[in-house]
Amino acid sequence: MPTTHYTKDHEYIRVEDDAGVVGITDYAQSQLGDVVFVELPLVGRMLSQGAESAVVESVKAASGINAPASGEVVEINRALEETPAIVNEDPLGNGWFFKIRLSDSTELDGLMDEDAYQDYVKSLE
Repeated sequence: MPTTHYTKDHEYIRVEDDAGVVGITDYAQSQLGDVVFVELPLVGRMLSQGAESAVVESVKAASGINAPASGEVVEINRALEETPAIVNEDPLGNGWFFKIRLSDSTELDGLMDEDAYQDYVKSLE
């Protein structure tokens, strides 16, 4: 069963076996406003936890997206190149950014689970 982990920068990683699906949370997309462009990493790129891995541009600002865990990019969501607004419509579903093959799953231990993330978001309001 997949488990989802969250960062304080509002990225998520949904883990299935040794792979993770990475994107931004609903809170993040609501803060950004209408997403107009997404720059995705290249397939095959090695990412380090916390390093900038993608860029999302909205009508309000451009923001770097950091890798929630280290690993190799194995797939990108090409649909975002044509229709970046998918991030606003379904950030935790079809609005994912890329998939990585995890190189160190113990890094996930430092991330928040769903309940901790929801508490964190409430603390920001």
